[in-house]
Amino acid sequence: MRVLLQDLDYAFRQLRKTPGFTITVLLTLALGIGANSAIFTLVNAILLHNLPVVDPHTLVRIGDTDDCCVNSGWNDKGDYALFSTDTYYMFKKNLPEFEELAAMESGYAWRPITVRRAGPQTVAKSVMATFVSGNYFRVFGLSPAAGRLLVDADDQKGAPITAVMSYDAWQQDYVGDPSVVGSAFYINTKPAIVIGVAPKGFYGDRIDTNPPKYFLPMNSMDTVIGAPYFNDPDAQWAYIIGRIKPGTPLAALQAKASTLLKQQFAPLKTFTDQRAQKALPRTHVVLTPGGGGIQNMQDGYKDHLKLLQWIAALVLLVACANIANLLLVRGMSRRAELSIRSALGARRSRIVRQLLTESVLLSGLGGLLGLAVSYIGAHALLALAFPNQHNMPINAAPSPLVIGFAFVLSLVTGVLFGLAPAVMAARTQPAEALRSNARTTAHGASLLQRSLVVLQAALSLVLLVAAGLFAQSLNKAENVDMKLDTTNRYIVHINPQAAGYKNTEVEPLYQTIEDSFHAIRGVLKVGLATYTPMEQNNWGSGVKIQGEPDLNKGASWVKATPEYFDSVGTRVAMGRGFTLQDRMNAPPVAVVNQEFAKQFFGKRSPIGHYFGFSGPAKTPQDGAHEIVGVVEDTTYTSVYWKDHAMYFLPLTQPAGIPDADNPLEKDQSMYAGAIVIQTARPIAGFEKIVGDTLASINPNLTIVKFQTFQQQIQDRFIEERLIARLTSLFGLLALLLAAIGLYGVTSYTVVRRTPEIGIRMALGAARSRVIGMVIRGAMLQTLVGLAIGIPVAIFCVRYVKSQLFEITHVNVPAMTTAIGVLVLAAAIAGIIPARRAASIDPVQALRVE
Repeated sequence: MRVLLQDLDYAFRQLRKTPGFTITVLLTLALGIGANSAIFTLVNAILLHNLPVVDPHTLVRIGDTDDCCVNSGWNDKGDYALFSTDTYYMFKKNLPEFEELAAMESGYAWRPITVRRAGPQTVAKSVMATFVSGNYFRVFGLSPAAGRLLVDADDQKGAPITAVMSYDAWQQDYVGDPSVVGSAFYINTKPAIVIGVAPKGFYGDRIDTNPPKYFLPMNSMDTVIGAPYFNDPDAQWAYIIGRIKPGTPLAALQAKASTLLKQQFAPLKTFTDQRAQKALPRTHVVLTPGGGGIQNMQDGYKDHLKLLQWIAALVLLVACANIANLLLVRGMSRRAELSIRSALGARRSRIVRQLLTESVLLSGLGGLLGLAVSYIGAHALLALAFPNQHNMPINAAPSPLVIGFAFVLSLVTGVLFGLAPAVMAARTQPAEALRSNARTTAHGASLLQRSLVVLQAALSLVLLVAAGLFAQSLNKAENVDMKLDTTNRYIVHINPQAAGYKNTEVEPLYQTIEDSFHAIRGVLKVGLATYTPMEQNNWGSGVKIQGEPDLNKGASWVKATPEYFDSVGTRVAMGRGFTLQDRMNAPPVAVVNQEFAKQFFGKRSPIGHYFGFSGPAKTPQDGAHEIVGVVEDTTYTSVYWKDHAMYFLPLTQPAGIPDADNPLEKDQSMYAGAIVIQTARPIAGFEKIVGDTLASINPNLTIVKFQTFQQQIQDRFIEERLIARLTSLFGLLALLLAAIGLYGVTSYTVVRRTPEIGIRMALGAARSRVIGMVIRGAMLQTLVGLAIGIPVAIFCVRYVKSQLFEITHVNVPAMTTAIGVLVLAAAIAGIIPARRAASIDPVQALRVE
């Protein structure tokens, strides 16, 4: 311990003597380790995070995909992860290998509820809620923060509506008021009792940008939100997670669950179709770990986070190469000191230990700075990845796992890149080192040092090319002609069903909404629709053209009011759009997009043809809707979705032909999800104006979400923007580190060749020739790095092209820009020591020799 303390004291003194070296190494380490720790913080918080529940490792999910939200029909691959109510109860009854199985709503994020506490002057709020089985909290082993949690008795048909409030909602909306527990509320205008508060830190069964504030029993789903699919054995809507008994073999349990599912599906209406019967033998489930909950967000962000990990690792590698170079230079500059210590009797192991102590101390300090950088960086990453999300259950503070990761990274960096210089310096023969002392050679930097600079240049080029490609990809995606007009357009998401309206009552409501907004000065167009362009939503069905063979093709569909196309900027290319005459009881009509016409009619005109829905769950209805118009191919959902066939129906007309199996009262498609408002100019405080207008129609008709149309579109590129910005940042960071490394090695070469340069200049060498000689050496290393980096960059594109928009290879602009930036940085890094070399006084240089 005494010797270790001596080594640490000496190391501190040595580092204080060379502040430039110390600061450079610490900043390099802090940036390299900080970038990796920040990315790892995000990876840990999203990909590796377990639910805050009891013993999450014994939880198992039935299913392995993020299917959402209400599905019908069969799956060609036979892999199911979404289940009907009947299937849940069947699994619960026939799988005793699970201690318990819980069901939870898959698509709650698309169905907010309206909540108002009973009493005078209370305000209705649109919030997220999820419907779960009565044993939901028991399966997770949770205890309430106040009151009680849901039990099986709450989840029975005909039971009074009860709800559990999240801890965050209790604190944020009611400042922890204990009287909330047991209070009467109105949920979608239905009376309910809040029976308790969920434990602090529990955010539900999955990480989500907007976690649920209320948990309701699933048997109240149809009553509260009008969900006919809850009792439909052919409709799948629920995820299932359970806790398995100790010693249960998963392979056998998975096979048993798959067999039970086939038996459950066989008599269903879905599988009466011949094609479905052929798919039935492939029916199966995959059991997956459930400790992390439902992996929807993890699946969405997994590829991008892994890419960022690799990019951050490359930056760290560049940083470590830079540090190794600095330590090599430092080690060589201390040869005389180490030789004297060796001549005085110091053992080689003692010298190596001293030098290792210095490098580990440096890396430890750099690791501490890196944690600070990672804390700031992780907050910045969360702000970039999830803008305007304040309830995200992700903590940017470094967890013990992240702190351990940074510590190990620092230790490995210190030992690995401190060992080689220490061993090289310790191998110096005392007599030889003392004999040469200040005498220099013409050899300049060692092969290892030059190799490290080449490595830095190559890696920097790869990162710069990646940055260029992702920037180009983002630019191309954002500038696609979406056939939309966002100028002075606003999107107002609403939920009429949550305000208490039946689908047979919405027609006068929509007319009132249109009239009320048209009465606002400056409003030009008001369109309502089930969903709008470039939002994360999609409804689809099979399509059957009347009198023609079934092509077994599908299309997405939207229901809208007459002014909708004008409000989003979609032009009618043929025929007409919707009119005021296309009402609930009028003949069913449809408008299709150009891609629909192309896929189903080729070069023929679709106007006047009839079509309906086809699919396994229904008898094909091939004559439901007459096509009266064709509109341009407006982009919906994502610019990555090519050849997107779509059709549009009047909002208040039934989606199909009402019959005993599909009564009009159960048609959920008649509820508008959004209002699109076009104004003549930007209107200050328009959100409040909209809220007041809706409240004047019905106090329960609240704003679910308010955005400009442009903001909605920009939100669809959040991940792409995050990747483009971070790759650019990391590329510039790697470039800076590579330039510093090149500058350091070139400066060191100039110092070692000072006598040689002095002799050359004494013999008449011009300053320009000396400058050219130094720059040639610097540029040669850069060019070798380019020769290695160019093919590596071309090869690596194949692994990221799936994340690029319409870019499949390294294009000339990206490569040329990256090469130009790297060469310019190398020239700047080389010109400074070159000018210093050219200013050497020959007499002074020879006097040193």
